[in-house]
Amino acid sequence: MICHRRTFVFAAAVCLAAAGLVLCSDEPKLTEEQMKEFLLTAKVVGSKQLGQGKTHPWRLTLTDGTLTHDAAFQPVDERKPFVKFGSGRTEMNFVDSYHYNIAAYELAKLIGLGDMVPVAVERKWNGQRGALAWWIPKKWDEEQRRKANAPPPDLIAWNNQMYKVRVFSQLVYDTDRNLGNLLITEDWKLWMIDFTRAFRLYDKLETPGDLQRCDRQLLEKLRQLDGKELYEKARPHLTKSEVKAVLTRRDKIVALFQQLVAEKGEGAVLY
Repeated sequence: MICHRRTFVFAAAVCLAAAGLVLCSDEPKLTEEQMKEFLLTAKVVGSKQLGQGKTHPWRLTLTDGTLTHDAAFQPVDERKPFVKFGSGRTEMNFVDSYHYNIAAYELAKLIGLGDMVPVAVERKWNGQRGALAWWIPKKWDEEQRRKANAPPPDLIAWNNQMYKVRVFSQLVYDTDRNLGNLLITEDWKLWMIDFTRAFRLYDKLETPGDLQRCDRQLLEKLRQLDGKELYEKARPHLTKSEVKAVLTRRDKIVALFQQLVAEKGEGAVLY
């Protein structure tokens, strides 16, 4: 795991060297607004393009003179009337856009999952506008964890996080959700990243069979999700049509869990 470098005026963070890399002891304790302000205004002092992912994002190092931290920058904003993929799958009205990273964060906050999607803002860097997201200091991504055959230390807590991930994935209809986009930190916390191919206009659920259990508070937040509020929070990153599609899928998710509760009982479905 590569360090998120941080510097305080009065104390230096404690780091350990291992295998030629630097591991940080902890993350800076900032509020959401402080993170946003840092991402929007801190000076970029380093950059490296990453090889993984279809959009080849950048890892930027930013500093405001007191704090130094990394962020992920994705400038992709591609729109085509028709695309045929190597797998043979086709898609009409194809969009691959950084705007959806910001929209995913705003939506996650509204339904109580703001601690599972990194803070993201829109910023211009190196002549391009894009989404700049707080860098998550991962131990693994889910693909790496499975290859390492590493079981979670608390299986119940792990599964409860995964149920939330599956609900959110169905809500945003992400056509590129993969194991590499699910990060795991040292404390086994899950983070969802990279939503550039989400928010399709489909009024169905992509894989409703993935929805087996749901957090009670998340289900209530889904019921309360207001289209006008989502549009105001996510504008200009989501269109009204995209918001409408989210709400249609929300209705299907809520109805599906209501049906499961009726069939299996509340205790078997909600936690």
